[in-house]
Amino acid sequence: MKKLYRFLLNKLPRPLLIRLSYPFKKLAPLIYRGNNVSCPVCGKSYRKFLSYGSEVAHREGVLCPGDLTLERHRLMWLYLRDFSDFFTKPNLKVLHMAPEQCFLDKFKAQKNLDYLTADIVSPIADMHFDLHNIPLEDNCFDVVFCNHVMEHVDDPNQCMSELFRVMRPRGWAIMQVPQDFSIEVTYEDKSITSPEDREKHYWQKDHVRLFGKDYPDYLRRAGFEVEEFYPKEKLGAELFEKYKLQPSEILYVARKL
Repeated sequence: MKKLYRFLLNKLPRPLLIRLSYPFKKLAPLIYRGNNVSCPVCGKSYRKFLSYGSEVAHREGVLCPGDLTLERHRLMWLYLRDFSDFFTKPNLKVLHMAPEQCFLDKFKAQKNLDYLTADIVSPIADMHFDLHNIPLEDNCFDVVFCNHVMEHVDDPNQCMSELFRVMRPRGWAIMQVPQDFSIEVTYEDKSITSPEDREKHYWQKDHVRLFGKDYPDYLRRAGFEVEEFYPKEKLGAELFEKYKLQPSEILYVARKL
């Protein structure tokens, strides 16, 4: 069963995985009932979290069976809930690129949000467009989310500049990416084109780069001021372990002054 799970996770197209996840989320919480780990997004505890990731970057005990959150989703939720006014400030206009399924219904239900989702292909998004050329006006969003997208696009500098353009002054964004803290400079080689080689070098078959420690510099070049949020320092070791967050991850909050 474990081998079949990993095979389907790595072989099925992402739109199909999204559709299959709906019945999975109804069954899995019953199978994994317990109190060893907790998810702040769904508010429930489980016997364990499930494994997730490509063959190269597979991780054990990271996927919540109730809402399919990963470490990065739980970290973002905790930041929004405990360290921002996202859930309380009235009339926030939000653009959510590549919307995560675990957040979609919760954000749509927020009365204080004017919430728009977009993607190039996702069946759950409101709009479909290429991030390199956003068909929206300047200065129209207070908050932007665009997570695990920049490792897929042709030109991350152009995409970040477009997001900066559509954000209002004093707005802020969260743009998480897979990041390898063992390398100083982002690794990108245009000659690496096969899915197998991309997985080997960039951790996933559809990635075209692997960001290094210089990722915040990309945000700064687009015009953002960057705030670095260190979750273990802010949350404490006990909660960090309870929610099974990623030890090395830093949450970058990009602000337009």
